[in-house]
Amino acid sequence: MYLFNFIKQMTRKSNIPTICYLVLNVLLISGILYVVLSEKRVPFAEAVLMAIVFYVVSLLIGLSPLGEMILRKQTGCKKIVQVDQINYLEPIFREVYKKAKKLDPTIPDDVELYISSDKEPNAFATGRRTICVTEGLLNMPADQIKATLAHEFGHIAHKDTDQILLVAVGNLFVSAFIFLIKVLLEITRLVSYFVTSLFMGKDADILMFLYEISNAIFNAIINGLTWVWTKIGILLVMKSSRANEFEADEFAFNLGYGDELCLLLDIVGSTSAKGLFANLTSSHPNKADRISKLKELGATYRTRYIA
Repeated sequence: MYLFNFIKQMTRKSNIPTICYLVLNVLLISGILYVVLSEKRVPFAEAVLMAIVFYVVSLLIGLSPLGEMILRKQTGCKKIVQVDQINYLEPIFREVYKKAKKLDPTIPDDVELYISSDKEPNAFATGRRTICVTEGLLNMPADQIKATLAHEFGHIAHKDTDQILLVAVGNLFVSAFIFLIKVLLEITRLVSYFVTSLFMGKDADILMFLYEISNAIFNAIINGLTWVWTKIGILLVMKSSRANEFEADEFAFNLGYGDELCLLLDIVGSTSAKGLFANLTSSHPNKADRISKLKELGATYRTRYIA
């Protein structure tokens, strides 16, 4: 059931750019496997199948309780242990959770609330069962906290956090391969330095100088290609993420928190990502656009200006 709902959500029009990036990532991983296994003459189609299997296995690990715990560690989420914070947040969380489940029954039954030490008012969803609020959000009125939680439940309902996980899994493999190449280059450099110093005599310094130049050029090419690939991924996923922010806002509006969310956006501005989501910080649309969209849906909020 979950897999069916996930595939259904991923095929939304707003997620097409992310799907394109995932396809490109699978092809890149397939190419890497094809080159690495070239001596065994593995067909490219088989390399593609291996890349897809890798993605599926990695995603299953990421969606497991272990993967959820790792995601919480990466994003600085901790269990709420202060009694006063629990007593304040728990009724607010349960009220929004109940409304969200009624609107979308596919939301998991075991979503939990965590907290981070960030002093800025913020919240974010991560994994399938985690919503994390910052300590700074506790200084906001209860209705605005509810609006924030409703928005994050929208991300969980639309499987947006799983989408980010898919991208992260692919980037992890590519990054690991690039790291391995750099380690091998460094080992080769050290071995070459030792061999040339031991056997080449006077010519050793010249040979090492030439090797250092070629090594620097190769590293520059790798770093450049990595930068380009990362930028392509960020731009494609950002396009999906911008659309998903509007959809999460609409989810909050449908729960009855449209005006409260407008007020929060007007006071605080666009939210920022944490940890795993740091590269997508700029993916959030302008707060004026978000407020405008909420008004189009029927929010009656009006900005109050001091005369």
